[in-house]
Amino acid sequence: MIFLTGIRDQMAKRCYYETLEVQRTVDDGGLKAAFRKLAMKWHPDKNPGDHTSEVKFKEINEAYEILKDPDKRAAYDRFGHAAFEHGGVGGGAHGFGADFASTFSDIFEDLFGMTGGPRRGGSRGSSRERGADLRYNMEITLEEAYEGKTANIRIPTPVTCEVCSGTGAKAGTKPKVCATCGGVGKIRHAQGFFTLERTCPACQGRGQTIEDPCPDCAGQGRVTRERTLSVNIPAGVEDGTRIRLSGEGEAGVRGGPSGDLYIFLSLGTHAFFQRDGADLYCRVPIAMTTAALGGDLDVPTIDGGKAKVKVPAGTQSGGRFRLASKGMPVLRAKQTGDMYVQVTVETPQKLSKKQRELLAEFEKLSSGENQPESSGFLNKVKEFWAGFGSHGSQSS
Repeated sequence: MIFLTGIRDQMAKRCYYETLEVQRTVDDGGLKAAFRKLAMKWHPDKNPGDHTSEVKFKEINEAYEILKDPDKRAAYDRFGHAAFEHGGVGGGAHGFGADFASTFSDIFEDLFGMTGGPRRGGSRGSSRERGADLRYNMEITLEEAYEGKTANIRIPTPVTCEVCSGTGAKAGTKPKVCATCGGVGKIRHAQGFFTLERTCPACQGRGQTIEDPCPDCAGQGRVTRERTLSVNIPAGVEDGTRIRLSGEGEAGVRGGPSGDLYIFLSLGTHAFFQRDGADLYCRVPIAMTTAALGGDLDVPTIDGGKAKVKVPAGTQSGGRFRLASKGMPVLRAKQTGDMYVQVTVETPQKLSKKQRELLAEFEKLSSGENQPESSGFLNKVKEFWAGFGSHGSQSS
């Protein structure tokens, strides 16, 4: 205790901001980042046998304890170290008990990949480890997404060993309490004024060891088997939908609970339809004569049927028609999207002589009323050119 007091007397002579190598205007994030950096640099475990490192480590801890607390920091900014002398504001900076554990609990993982301080709850280590979750990718068609389906999948999965019933021990034997950690699963290591806990290397944190492992599973308590599972895919699923099958993942180690199986769905491309949420879009080419004269158009629907679309005379390319409730069902809702038919007018190709003559005759008989958009565009272009001509500007 005399030694610690001597250190604190030295610390009182140095500004806390200088100790943490930050400006007085530093925010909480910058303060914490500076503390982490210095703690990693001067930690005694990284500098074994170095008395200077231990001193600096305690200095930066005391400085951070004050500056991380808004009230203590305000008092320090106003009165300096005097604010904490003789039982001043906050009871001083000399307490290294619960506050110390709280301060360092969030950096032990950064420093050493372990947790610090005594175990909370005092529970013993457990050999029953939960199994890992598994992922299965499944591609389905748009029709299957529309109707829903039940699919059978085959996956190789670690399952509980039937020979040892998941204990990992040879028949007739049982796992024993780990002699190294006493069944806790961790061992403690004293370092100065605090204690670190590490996973027990003898039992890997399970708290038990197996002297005679099961020959079928090599002591793991599980073996790999191919299983067939039935998966219900509801109507209306979208690309990227995730289906969770609880307890169908890997079996846990030595009788531990199983993980989950996640099925990720992807939708293949369709010959006619494109999907946007619950709505479907279908692009349909139509003849120039149909667009000009009008007519009826039969289009496919996602349920395998067909729908009739009435194309009015004078329909332009890009015209869109809505078919209500002909889209996709909404997942877990009694709703259905719409289907939109977008027409594109196809220009005839490879004309015969007679067809050319008829089209030429049609062009002679056409007027601005027949083709208002093109006629209007040409008139605007003429006005545009006329505007340049009035200024005497011409293009060569």
